[in-house]
Amino acid sequence: MGDAVVPSIRDALPQAVVLAAAVAGFLWAAALVRDRLRRGLPLVEPRPHPPVAWESGDVAVVVVAYLLGASLLAPAGTDPKPLFDRLADNVVLSLGTMLAAMSWLSWRGATWGSFGLAGGRGREDLQIAYRGLALVVFPLLLFAAALNAVVRYEHPIVDFLSGQRTAAAAALVILSAVVVAPLTEEFFFRRVLQGWLEKHFADDPWTAVSLSALAFSVAHAGQGLAFLPLFPLALVLGFIAERTGSIVPCVFLHAMFNAVSVFLLLSQPFAPSVPAG
Repeated sequence: MGDAVVPSIRDALPQAVVLAAAVAGFLWAAALVRDRLRRGLPLVEPRPHPPVAWESGDVAVVVVAYLLGASLLAPAGTDPKPLFDRLADNVVLSLGTMLAAMSWLSWRGATWGSFGLAGGRGREDLQIAYRGLALVVFPLLLFAAALNAVVRYEHPIVDFLSGQRTAAAAALVILSAVVVAPLTEEFFFRRVLQGWLEKHFADDPWTAVSLSALAFSVAHAGQGLAFLPLFPLALVLGFIAERTGSIVPCVFLHAMFNAVSVFLLLSQPFAPSVPAG
């Protein structure tokens, strides 16, 4: 019996550590938010930035290009590709579509700065990201766990790692979920889509943020009820993008959030209840 208890405690330890860190982070971030509101300070310092150069037709071209690429990589017939190959294909598709979109938008007059990727504020961007992470992880952990008890969370990465725990599999998951997905999704949703929406709702930026967040959560439909906790996460990401005109802090926050899910997934013999965006 003692031998059975030790692995059980060891399996639960990573979740306990993450939960304790999430609670401490939330209390710290909530106190910080309260202090800034009490002093009349903005939660995120605004940065002046011009509107994006692209229009609705350009957004449509980017969406159609991505859907065409996805259809070409979709498994055909009754013999679908192995999950490893499908995840690798998705990495290539995401990065390829992003580069193609940047090329198209550049041809249409967009500058590097309008892509929201300008550097020079790495320390400030990281600070925004970890404060945002501290604020959202604990409530989203609770929300996602409650939803997972109703409808089990589903994701190709969960299926992938449930069958193989090799170093190559772990490396591909980290590359896909912690590097590629945050970079490409923030570019498409918070910059291409939300940047365009901000031009059309200049007097009501929250409409642009909300519509972009809705599109982001809908794009993750089919993963159980994961799209529900991803909506408030997308609101936070959209708020940061709207205030700064940059997706760099959003990429950092998104990557950290996904890293929590990947850590729990790799450290447990069962799927985590925290959805990755």
